[in-house]
Amino acid sequence: QVQLVESGGGSVQAGGSLRLSCTASGYTYSTYCMGWFHQAPGKEREGVASIDSNGSTTYADSVKGRFTISHDNAKNTLYLQMNSLKPEDTAMYYCAMLHRSWIGARPCGTFSRGYFTYWGQGTQVTISS
Repeated sequence: QVQLVESGGGSVQAGGSLRLSCTASGYTYSTYCMGWFHQAPGKEREGVASIDSNGSTTYADSVKGRFTISHDNAKNTLYLQMNSLKPEDTAMYYCAMLHRSWIGARPCGTFSRGYFTYWGQGTQVTISS
């Protein structure tokens, strides 16, 4: 059973930085497609960034140039480095992993949230102005 556990959320002032981590267990394949999503109160969960096992990354327009997604294969850990944070970045952040059967069907960054099978519990990010 795949399990994802996020950490690293918190409260910072605008302009600050945070790094989120997501450690995966129970997934033994070398190919993967993983992503970070966020959900603000009263809003739908939206994709923030994705990465596949080839190192290809995609970003939402709202975070391009400020956020960086990466993955440490040795540690089975996904990261999201968030810089120049804004109050509108305030949300619950979730990591997610695509089921292996979908990998290769199309580029990782084109899968919407409904295709992601495995989800973490979320970590809160709050940015004050």
